[in-house]
Amino acid sequence: MDTIKEFITSIESEIVEIRRTLHTHPELSNEEHKTSSLVKEKLTEYGIKWQGGFAKTGILGIIEGENPGGTVALRADMDALPIQEANDLSYISENKGKMHACGHDAHTAMLLGAGYALQKSKHKLSGTVLLVFQPAEETSPYGGSQPMMDDGVFAEYTPDVIYGQHVWPSLPVGQVGIRDKEMMGASDRFKVTIKGKGGHASMPHDGNDALIVTNQIISALQTIVSRSVNPLESAVVTVGRIEGGYSYNVIPDEVTFEGTIRTFKPEVKEKVKQRFHTIIEQTAEAFDAVSEIRYFDGYPATINSPEWAAQARTTVEKILGEQAAPEIDPALAGEDFSRFLLNYPGAFIWLGTQIEDADNQKPLHDPGFKLNEKALLLGSEFLAEVAVDTLNTLKQGAN
Repeated sequence: MDTIKEFITSIESEIVEIRRTLHTHPELSNEEHKTSSLVKEKLTEYGIKWQGGFAKTGILGIIEGENPGGTVALRADMDALPIQEANDLSYISENKGKMHACGHDAHTAMLLGAGYALQKSKHKLSGTVLLVFQPAEETSPYGGSQPMMDDGVFAEYTPDVIYGQHVWPSLPVGQVGIRDKEMMGASDRFKVTIKGKGGHASMPHDGNDALIVTNQIISALQTIVSRSVNPLESAVVTVGRIEGGYSYNVIPDEVTFEGTIRTFKPEVKEKVKQRFHTIIEQTAEAFDAVSEIRYFDGYPATINSPEWAAQARTTVEKILGEQAAPEIDPALAGEDFSRFLLNYPGAFIWLGTQIEDADNQKPLHDPGFKLNEKALLLGSEFLAEVAVDTLNTLKQGAN
């Protein structure tokens, strides 16, 4: 037994068990202490040396091949979401109000599986593989990738290429989504407070209705995408929460609304951001109200390096066949892996994890989200194989 697939197959049940253990005991961003301890325990058990303490709970596993060469990093995120799970499973979350509804439990388990196989194959490796276990992916706009880098996660070992993967419920098991450039969007957030003047509902002329001003602003914000952005570009402005008012017969003096802006291209983001501020400030002024804007520049867009996206596609087709990497559209969901890609070339892929009952597949971040555990072996195998293939490509380039 000496192939990546054979090594991973030999511990497939263990990979599933790790994933279920993490699913049962989810931890929110920056609280991944037990998760981190489990990762360290498994790395030690597999004979993989590691360093810890990056962004508090982040871990770096280090597998040094017996032959010289480049360095490839593989990343998995570890945190859960503040969601009450609504599934009927034997391993349902035991932590009230916390759930792995985005598959990070699977990401962590698959990276451990890949690490096991790579450690067993280290005599064949030409270079070094880094296993990056990242906390706090769900805390946009702050995240965990930049804090890990700030804490020197790559100070001793600098990756030539970095890869990440995410479970993707709209793709069936055996398919992988890869794009040469844009994979996921920039994810900015905002919180706006409009201040007017309260009063009795029967005497609106004595007040300045903050709710009416907010209504005008929200309607005007929708013109940003429809009238200020090229129809061939991508942008979304969504208001997801509004709070204000005291009673049916009181004119509200203050209203707060929150939402998100999603884009791909930096220049589109800047245009949308500028129009956002202009519309709010000038509309509020026109109604003699005051606006307070808190704008959070979130994760940048996740843009793959074409060369390494092509490498990932080659690896997928080698493992799963030529039809395994269908053409896909990008998504405007945000991803903290983008900050790694700002500093190092690499690629992010979507791993098909659709359940057998596809009609009842719930999306990511849903209380009823499930994934097909048959994909765990494939995800582990991809991570290990793409690391080996990339090291070989780097060696060929060096020659």
